[in-house]
Amino acid sequence: MTSQSADGTLRRVMGLDVGDRTLGVAVSDELRVTAQGVMVLRRRTPERDVQAALEFARDRRVGLVVVGFPRSLNGEIGPQAVKVLDFVKVLREASPIPVELWDERLTTRIAQHALRTAGTSRVRRKALVDQVAAAVILQGFLDFRRSADGRSAPCFGMPSQASPGDGGGSG
Repeated sequence: MTSQSADGTLRRVMGLDVGDRTLGVAVSDELRVTAQGVMVLRRRTPERDVQAALEFARDRRVGLVVVGFPRSLNGEIGPQAVKVLDFVKVLREASPIPVELWDERLTTRIAQHALRTAGTSRVRRKALVDQVAAAVILQGFLDFRRSADGRSAPCFGMPSQASPGDGGGSG
């Protein structure tokens, strides 16, 4: 699947915030300028989670998937990052859509702050935080892509293909 559809229009970009219990989902507009958080999926199995994400991607005409990669603040790859790499491996194996990793450091805190600032209740914030975090991840990616004039530095210099044991990657 390419980043353009058969009629020449750009395909959307989907952003994912992968957690242990939930999967936050965001999608760009067709011009790839803005990101909107759209839903939170309850995690079941990696295979079922990937199928749900891919079904959404097909419905929304997505041409690229960006997955938040949770490096620690010092840049190390911790246990959660390894879990994300495992999810990305399953996603890449099942998906005709290219998948890239994007540094997601502090995105949950940014999302929580934005929701608090907007006056969102604590209960509602808990329900929305992963969706907003996915939008923050995706918006950072879109802004970088636009400012880099189409060049990409996915996940801050990580190798383009990775396995959980080699330090991460993107594609």
